Amino acid sequence: MKISFTIPAHNEEAHIGMCIQSIKNELARHPVDAEIIVANNASTDRTGAVASSFPGVRVIDEPQKGVRYARQAGYLAAKGELVACIDADNMLTAHWLDVVLEEFSRNPHVIALSGPYRFYDLPLSGRVLTRSLEYLLYVFYFYTHFIRGRDGMECGGNFIIKRWALEKIGGFDTSVEFAADDVYTLRELERVGVVKWSWRLPVYASGRRFAKIGIIRTCIRWVRNYFSVLRSGKAVAKEYSDIRTPAYQLQPIPLEDGGDGATKSESTQ
Repeated sequence: MKISFTIPAHNEEAHIGMCIQSIKNELARHPVDAEIIVANNASTDRTGAVASSFPGVRVIDEPQKGVRYARQAGYLAAKGELVACIDADNMLTAHWLDVVLEEFSRNPHVIALSGPYRFYDLPLSGRVLTRSLEYLLYVFYFYTHFIRGRDGMECGGNFIIKRWALEKIGGFDTSVEFAADDVYTLRELERVGVVKWSWRLPVYASGRRFAKIGIIRTCIRWVRNYFSVLRSGKAVAKEYSDIRTPAYQLQPIPLEDGGDGATKSESTQ
């Protein structure tokens, strides 16, 4: 089963290299038929050049700014039976591929799989708070998903979908605002098959949005949109700000899975 890694990237020269390297590290541990596609989304920095410097990585240009356009462009360019949506500021953890292939082979009714974020650049207090809020949301998910049989849970930057299921829903809806585009995708996919959440499938992610806007405020905004989209099909909080980490604020740090090229913001150490 071929897997297509699609990475939407707008002005991500500071992160795109470590994201790609983490995928290559995982493919070295577990060789499978795979491709890596970077959707260079109206970038004005060196995102495309950095991504192109990695052998075998295909860079496509999507001039219309917006993650929804970049995700759709990546999906349209992908050739794999599985389409993995990985955000440019995320890094795969060790054995990520093992879990993905195991979950899809175990249950043929699963059409999509997602897992949590581990915010490597937040202080300890921030990591504890985001993990606690994540578990609280999971309590609701457990009730609705396993008892009522509806309403899944996902992270848009750590989402793997069977290509035929994406085709059935028409791909990613480019009319949807960033603030809730992943929930719209979840809502449509649940009409087709099972969307599974697995704690065994984390990725390292940047907490820069939490650090800039605030953890509670960011979580409230996401939760409001989650419930609103699942119930009425419309997002209620559409505010969005571009938050990028300048390259000069990043320096290499080791991660426990041995991912080369990981970085951390000096301002959060």
